[in-house]
Amino acid sequence: MLEAPTFADILAARRRIRRHLEPSPCRNYPSLDRLVGAEVWVKHDNLLPTGAFKVRGGVNLMSRLDEATRERGVIAASTGNHGQSVAFAARLFGARAIVCAPEAANPVKVESMRDLGAEVVLVGRDFDDAREHCERLAAEHGYRYIHSGDEPDLIAGVATHTVELLEEQPDIEVILVPIGGGSGAAGACLAARAMRPGTTVIGVQSSVAPTAHDSWRERRLVQRPNQTLAEGLATRTAFELPQRILREHLDDFVLVSDEELEAATAVMIEKTRTLVEPAGAAPLAAALSPGLRGLLKGRRVGLICSGANISPAQLTRVLGQETGLRH
Repeated sequence: MLEAPTFADILAARRRIRRHLEPSPCRNYPSLDRLVGAEVWVKHDNLLPTGAFKVRGGVNLMSRLDEATRERGVIAASTGNHGQSVAFAARLFGARAIVCAPEAANPVKVESMRDLGAEVVLVGRDFDDAREHCERLAAEHGYRYIHSGDEPDLIAGVATHTVELLEEQPDIEVILVPIGGGSGAAGACLAARAMRPGTTVIGVQSSVAPTAHDSWRERRLVQRPNQTLAEGLATRTAFELPQRILREHLDDFVLVSDEELEAATAVMIEKTRTLVEPAGAAPLAAALSPGLRGLLKGRRVGLICSGANISPAQLTRVLGQETGLRH
């Protein structure tokens, strides 16, 4: 069984990552305060070099691989952000990288992975099809398979976003974090419990891709259909290590509709003046939902904005809709 990273592992990851990545900004926006009814701080991991939080984990993990493993090559399955993380880190440390992605993967993310030097294999209709193909290639060729969730070094790396958030804003009372496979939320839980045990950590997922949510609720790994437009939240299967951490430490887990994700994406882009993908806007979607408004009212809230890699087609769709929330 994989061991969950300790807080010491997270601090060690921060030291390794800091050589290559500056901390992401943490900003308050009065317009979001007004809409949510709370003091809202956005942790802008959408402004990291790959436009997503996962690069933290990729750099940490790749820095710990030996030269022989790097030369043999690494392989990952991804809808895009994990793949960019692996590609970025592989380029940094001189490793060969292969990424298997769905045939309909976000073209912005596919182009970025290729520009970073990864070989991209487009296969299957969704993440899990690509993952299964990736696992076959890893077994056949002896590549180091970098799972998108069941990797302690990835979780320790991405946990540094919450370390930075709580160092800068130690009085944060509630943290909202998006969940696909759950590595980012698992990291947030571990960091928050160590630094500020009273902090409430809430996960957010799409209601039409509720695998992680349902696994957490049922306290066992389940599979569910994946029909969300937010590829950063999309998986049909649950990941063992993140789920184990979430079952122990996550305070609550909410679902939002894809319509709420799109509306929140438009609001985030307008109010923060930064580019945001639907997964990155999931915490705001939850904060604006009727189920959480009462809980958050008057409190200090941190939103982990996990990514910016929205495609032109998605952006056109999101900004072309009336959200009813913008003013």
